[in-house]
Amino acid sequence: MPRVDGPHQVPLWFLWDGRAMWMCTGATSVTARNVREEPRVRLALPDTSDVVLLQGEAECFPDQQVPASAADAFTEKFGWDPRTGEGPSLYIRVSPRTVRAWCGEPELRGRVIMREGVWLE
Repeated sequence: MPRVDGPHQVPLWFLWDGRAMWMCTGATSVTARNVREEPRVRLALPDTSDVVLLQGEAECFPDQQVPASAADAFTEKFGWDPRTGEGPSLYIRVSPRTVRAWCGEPELRGRVIMREGVWLE
């Protein structure tokens, strides 16, 4: 049974365009509903041994309104175009505000590598 409220975390394919993270999910999914209601999100990438935590604001784009450059890059990376799938899709663009990286170390000093949208040295 899908969650009605509260935190919701699911694996999604993602694309980094150099400035933001792009993902796509079904337009009527719990993920789509939650991100529309609360755009402050946290992403855990790519795996548990070398985690990157990205915190930022989500912006939603229905599949027929997503910028073509983002949708085309997503399609090229994954060989799948959500715009042509069964039912509507929602593209989610997350602009990072804070990024933390563990680099395979459980307790790493200086893991904050972006703060308030600015990359730190």
